[in-house]
Amino acid sequence: MAIDVIGVSGSPIRNSNTDRLVQAVLAATGLRTEFVKLSSIDVRPCRACKGCVEDNVCKVKDDFPALAEKIREAGALIVGSYCPYSNIDAFSKAFLERLWSLRHVNNLVQGKLGATVVTGLIPEVRDLVSGMIATEMNMDRMEVVGQLQIQGNVPCLTCGRGNDCEMSAVPMVYGEGAEASADKCVRVEDQKEVWEEA
Repeated sequence: MAIDVIGVSGSPIRNSNTDRLVQAVLAATGLRTEFVKLSSIDVRPCRACKGCVEDNVCKVKDDFPALAEKIREAGALIVGSYCPYSNIDAFSKAFLERLWSLRHVNNLVQGKLGATVVTGLIPEVRDLVSGMIATEMNMDRMEVVGQLQIQGNVPCLTCGRGNDCEMSAVPMVYGEGAEASADKCVRVEDQKEVWEEA
């Protein structure tokens, strides 16, 4: 049975805010869906070998070709990313690059619906990353119908060294003298407006 909507998350954090928001959007569709955690499978960057030119099948030997088959059949794709170093995360970027194999000549993703989910600390960076994903989808001639953004968490809150590392972002985000603690972590479910929009 074909999947109607595929949702992918580039967050490597187990059960992350990004994961849960992508899953909430999938559940809200009422359709047959599948959630894919990109850090749990092997999807490497595009090698620009052009082996896919004639048949739109990527020749890189990893998990993308099997995922691409599901994307071909689905009517919609949701891409969830977080924003390390003020950029799109590497798992999501590699995945988006590999969509090129479906796009050229026959464009097997043209007309599919797309949505983005972006998690990050800084609103301007979330806007940037959300725009980057939407641009890639638009270049593939997908129709972006929704974009969600949520507040993320500083990894320094839970790394175990957030109070004594000179590079800790805890003082920058929470002020001088702030203590690193998981209690400061923000849950997607508590960001009511975005959660309801999902």
